[in-house]
Amino acid sequence: MELTNRAVMAPMVTNLVQDERPTDAYLAYIKRRAEAGVGLIITEVAAVHPLGSFSNREIGIHDDKFIPALKRVVDTVHAGGSKVALQLHHSGRENIKLLSEGKAVGPSAKPSLLYEMTPKEMSSEMIQETITAFGQAAVRAREAGFDAVEILGGHGYLLAQFLSAIVNDRQDEYGGGFQDRARFMIRVLQSVRKAVGDDYPILLRLSAEECIANGYTVEDIQQIAPDLVKAGADAIHASLGTQGGTGWPTIAPAEYEPGFNVWRARKIKEVVKVPVIAVGRITEPELADKVISRGDADLVSFGRQFLADPDFLLKAREGRSAYIRKCVACNQGCIERVFFTPDPIRCAINPETGQELAYPIAPSKTARVVWVIGAGPAGLTAAYEAARLGHKVTLFEKEDRAGGNLFYTSRTPFKEGYGKWMEWLIGQVKKIGVDLRTSTFIDDAFIKQADCDVVILATGGERVFPKIKGIDRPIVCDPWHILNGTRTPGENVVVVGAGLIGMETADFIAEQGSHVTLIEQLKKSPIKSYTAHGYMLHERLGKRGCRLLLDTRLESIQKDAVTVVSNNNKKTITGIDQVVIAVGMKPRDHLRKILEEKGIRHYVVGDASKVQRIFEATQEGARAAWVI
Repeated sequence: MELTNRAVMAPMVTNLVQDERPTDAYLAYIKRRAEAGVGLIITEVAAVHPLGSFSNREIGIHDDKFIPALKRVVDTVHAGGSKVALQLHHSGRENIKLLSEGKAVGPSAKPSLLYEMTPKEMSSEMIQETITAFGQAAVRAREAGFDAVEILGGHGYLLAQFLSAIVNDRQDEYGGGFQDRARFMIRVLQSVRKAVGDDYPILLRLSAEECIANGYTVEDIQQIAPDLVKAGADAIHASLGTQGGTGWPTIAPAEYEPGFNVWRARKIKEVVKVPVIAVGRITEPELADKVISRGDADLVSFGRQFLADPDFLLKAREGRSAYIRKCVACNQGCIERVFFTPDPIRCAINPETGQELAYPIAPSKTARVVWVIGAGPAGLTAAYEAARLGHKVTLFEKEDRAGGNLFYTSRTPFKEGYGKWMEWLIGQVKKIGVDLRTSTFIDDAFIKQADCDVVILATGGERVFPKIKGIDRPIVCDPWHILNGTRTPGENVVVVGAGLIGMETADFIAEQGSHVTLIEQLKKSPIKSYTAHGYMLHERLGKRGCRLLLDTRLESIQKDAVTVVSNNNKKTITGIDQVVIAVGMKPRDHLRKILEEKGIRHYVVGDASKVQRIFEATQEGARAAWVI
């Protein structure tokens, strides 16, 4: 298989599949990326066996009936100029649907660390049936026209489960030492090789390290890598991580440095002669070039960057790297949306992703005069999209700079990427011709004199201060005072409110060396540790000695202390020199009423509609612009 370049689009689940077949929306999504100059596209997972399928929203390859639908994928990618490989997959025990039905299988009857339910141990007959199923699935992929197949042998799914001593405690030939536990993976490779012949490419995606306590390491993988090649692997895709592990390295949040996993690819490359693919939060083609030139890997795989900006390779090739919209690793529209809801894939900073069929390209038939009030993420996105569609757009911002709360977000640990995206978006808005007016406050009188066709209200949220005795004391401030440098973090700080604003502010303060106590009225943390960023926040604050008091209400603030109530018991925390009120925000939508009274067509988006995340803000801003 000859590729036009060494760039690979990594497999990513999209939820753009119905009845185990790619939809028209999936074809539009994959077409958009195939036309952007990538050498090889690897599809999302395709189930080789019904007992390895998540749901009917996973591509099926376990029956001949799926071949016609898969041919459409091949034709779409080839028309765009790329090669395409189908990823062959069996979920094993990591399948909440089949676990709930008592049908999930695994190498041993050991409960999933993620779902805490136990699968059935696979019999020898079931193991052989599954090995055969991989071979049969590869034949179907070849018949559908795929240029290659990739076997998913990592991320805690079935092949990786056999490899893991944490999961596999079998006493037969598929259990025991590491090389014995690799036997299942080797036989799957042999089955696929035998089924497709010697002249059909087989890729193997591995977790180069399990990334879990007492898990296998890259040095262990080095021992078996030559055997995997001998069994049929023509290339090794060096990913990492497992289901139930910590830190989410497989879908690394912003806490991980770009290219953090490349060294593992190099370790594998040291022991094999086939191409090795590096992957792991790589967003810049310049970094990928360095990986290749250093000899760390032979190809570089990009995942979420293709969601943030499918044209990033073209831009780099044309010398326009400064115009690349770089992934901020937030996981909001992709990983969290796809895995925790049935909704299709999106991107928090690129509203086109997953909506390629709905995304308007041609200019609007009627050019309108559009006012966008508020230049946070929702307003900036709305202004850009409206201008892109040919409308005359004026963007008003009451502060002396655009960006809204993105400025403050970018000040917190590991959120620098948000600031870079903010500057990128502001630059795009200016470049496309939006009239950006900062330091301009829009009130009712201004609206009464409005000379526009449409208003998009993106005025964001306003801070909430509870009515608490002592709230006006000098030691009290809010997160914005801390993050903009108006107030220096104290030595002993109480942060009231453990939502995202409170947690990230506490993170910022703790990084300065302060002792931090977080107070939260809810019985459980509103920041879930099963999300990548949430896990990292909790982990980091814990290591810095931050106390999180749940089911606790602030009653009063004294000169150097606070009184809190928990389980109807009062407690005074003394020695406090700063209290940060971070109980949240409420929509700032005061202009809605005058817009309604004046009969001006308008849309309310972002926090002005409902306080929410960047993902919802950009989606709402874009949709408002699309329907003008």
